[in-house]
Amino acid sequence: MKTFKDLLPLLALLAGVLGFASCSDDNEDTVDEYADWQVKNENYWKDLYTATKSRIAQGDTTWKVIPYWAIDGLEPTHGTVQYGEMQHIIVHVLENGTGTDRAAFTDSVKVHYEGHLIPSPTYTAGYRFDASYSGTFSPVTSNPTILKISNLTDGFATAVMKMRAGDHWMVYIPFTLGYGKTKQTGSSIPAYSNLIFDLRMVGVCR
Repeated sequence: MKTFKDLLPLLALLAGVLGFASCSDDNEDTVDEYADWQVKNENYWKDLYTATKSRIAQGDTTWKVIPYWAIDGLEPTHGTVQYGEMQHIIVHVLENGTGTDRAAFTDSVKVHYEGHLIPSPTYTAGYRFDASYSGTFSPVTSNPTILKISNLTDGFATAVMKMRAGDHWMVYIPFTLGYGKTKQTGSSIPAYSNLIFDLRMVGVCR
């Protein structure tokens, strides 16, 4: 008859096998949320840009392609620099406001916003990385935030300088006009991330 002491080597072996299997299962279940992130974001932008141009050509006035504010009004080729599709933002107008004033680069704006990344395996609607309100937006209880335009990314600044009070836009920003090719310190936004904002303009602050 075997004693408990005799069974110890067998139990140790069994524990090792189970532990290995458990680790293997964990590795298989791990999702690389941002695998090939640069390529995915570049392809997302190319597809969105092409689709938006097609919508505009067909007469859809709710979609817009807007050049980055610093090149607005310049020819597509200015000097030795060519301005391509990733030097523009894309806008889907959800609601037109009644305001008439537009902000300048030296102004501040009062807005409601919610920012997402493009869809990924876990976040099928895009990871929500920031918002000016908690939970779901409420026109009654959500308080707007004031942002100085000169402190914003080029893409966000471009959008708010084109908006008027009451406008509600979905704003799509390529990574070239967002946070670029480098992950920001302390940020949850990976490098090469396009940014998508649900943006509501409340007014201009001077």
